[in-house]
Amino acid sequence: MDLIISHGVYNLIIFVLAIYVGYHVVWNVTPALHTPLMAVTNAISAIIIVGAMLAAALTESLLGISMGTFAVALAAVNVFGGFLVTRRMLEMFRKKTKTKQPGDQA
Repeated sequence: MDLIISHGVYNLIIFVLAIYVGYHVVWNVTPALHTPLMAVTNAISAIIIVGAMLAAALTESLLGISMGTFAVALAAVNVFGGFLVTRRMLEMFRKKTKTKQPGDQA
């Protein structure tokens, strides 16, 4: 007896496994590695934007085009937010400069 799994179920299984593995990988990251990983994540999201644009452009159905456009929008928000978070984290490591008060001597 052959077991035939439809493409939708197969894709759903891969999606759930990706969420599970991704959660455990990200949860165990030390804080020192967070900023470099955010930069890599932003690069991956940029690649996802290109793939989503190709998927939306090559699809003929309205559902496929709308899902591709939605994927581009979500990935763009992810890239923008990731760069903001990375910038804020890097600002935490900068030395603070003292501002010169009017009564201070040089």
